[in-house]
Amino acid sequence: MKKVLVVSGHTDLKNSVANSTILGILKEKLPGAEFDLLDSLYPDFRIDVKAEQEKLLKADVVVLQFPIYWFSMPSILERWIEDVFLHGWAYGSTGDKLKGKVLIDSFTTGSPETAYQKGGAVGHTMDEFLVKTPVIAGFCGMKYAGRVYSGGMAWMALGANEAAKEQVRAKAAVHAGKLVKLIESL
Repeated sequence: MKKVLVVSGHTDLKNSVANSTILGILKEKLPGAEFDLLDSLYPDFRIDVKAEQEKLLKADVVVLQFPIYWFSMPSILERWIEDVFLHGWAYGSTGDKLKGKVLIDSFTTGSPETAYQKGGAVGHTMDEFLVKTPVIAGFCGMKYAGRVYSGGMAWMALGANEAAKEQVRAKAAVHAGKLVKLIESL
């Protein structure tokens, strides 16, 4: 099995239903994977660049796990990429440390998938919003393996009760299963 690094970009994982469920299932199904929970490691956004680069060096597959915030990845995950994927290390004439590694997006939205279509509530497709990760992968010599995306994960919008949380947990379990299958196929 390839070495997997799952980078959680949720800014408040303790209060997450969907992303915490996905991560819990991944920990169970991928016991050899390393989990990088940015919200608990770097609540002040002061990224330990060397430590993060060491984790990336050991990984064959890098999974970015996050909820969509304002049509993008959360700021802590953006900051992690900005600080860690440095010129001369991740890209540039001498930046080859990520070359050949696989990058996967795994994310959730509160709104249903139908909102992210032409003519949907948001008016744009997810491809229009998340063009960045495939570009980053290519720029760094990584292989982009695609994304696993699940919408309708805002349990508060579904009724803000235990039944709504269970509904989101069930969707999150399906999401995690798809992600595990993708990782295992590599």
